[in-house]
Amino acid sequence: MVYQDEMPRTLIQSTALHILKRLLCVGFFLSAGIHTTLGAPLALPSTPYRYTVLDQDLSVALQEFGNNLNISVDISAEVKGRIRGRMPELPPREFLDRLTKLYDLQWYYDGVVLYVSAAKEAQTRMLVLSSIRFDAFKGALDKLDISDERYLVRPAPGNGLVLVSGPPRFIALVEQTFDGLLAVAQAQPRVAETPPKESVMVLFRGSSTTVVRSAGSEVLYTSDVPPEDDVGGKAELSKK
Repeated sequence: MVYQDEMPRTLIQSTALHILKRLLCVGFFLSAGIHTTLGAPLALPSTPYRYTVLDQDLSVALQEFGNNLNISVDISAEVKGRIRGRMPELPPREFLDRLTKLYDLQWYYDGVVLYVSAAKEAQTRMLVLSSIRFDAFKGALDKLDISDERYLVRPAPGNGLVLVSGPPRFIALVEQTFDGLLAVAQAQPRVAETPPKESVMVLFRGSSTTVVRSAGSEVLYTSDVPPEDDVGGKAELSKK
């Protein structure tokens, strides 16, 4: 790969190594025209992956795939089957996708480990957003390189629920992110609510004046003079 040599030397010196590697991986996939997802980029070479096998356990073949490409692989116990016959020479990503399709598998890369599981192990969760907005939740998944366009993260009407579906490792990271955002939201100090102001309505009925407050209580003032005359009124008040 020649991408690192092409970048300005000052940028290489000022950028952390792990960030630089991530940028190079993204650039590689874009320049090669390879389909990418929003998740952590799985850096694989574009040269064909030569793997000769006539009869081998599927799990062993996947483990050797990781060993040959220096990738840590976690294979579920539910991944079963045998590879019989020659596999065509394909770029590693296409080789992995071919096995996924042939043997009904799912894979997810979290930036450190490539997790391979059987499709039947896929999980679905319904999360109650409560104090978290969906756009904030989805934005956190994107920024943490957890989102993967192959797997579902969809809000329900009303923005109160979110439906999540995918392989176990993906679901685990989504739930951990959700729990973290929820803990942060609950730790925020709440602004004390200002008590509503009491409203007062005055009703005039002949010589009687009734004051109705918002709490529902009524105070009756009885006067022998019109209510607009403040002079000489005698006060008799009763509460209802």
